[in-house]
Amino acid sequence: GDIDWPPLSPDLTAPDFFLWGYLKEQVCANKPTTIEQRKDNARQEIQEITQETCENVMKNVVERARICKAARGSHLADVIFHT
Repeated sequence: GDIDWPPLSPDLTAPDFFLWGYLKEQVCANKPTTIEQRKDNARQEIQEITQETCENVMKNVVERARICKAARGSHLADVIFHT
């Protein structure tokens, strides 16, 4: 079912701050014209994400959580993902 999601969520999960934007950019790079081409591109791009990238993403998750906790729920400055 539907999940209530805070409108100003700090994007503390890897799919929120990394995967969706990364995949959108990569999947659409060759301008697929069918849904099947998009699905194939997505599968390929997911398989090509390296272990090093995953490790860096997870380090960033921990840092984002630390920043969020330190801010005590108030506004967070933009957090940049470093690979």
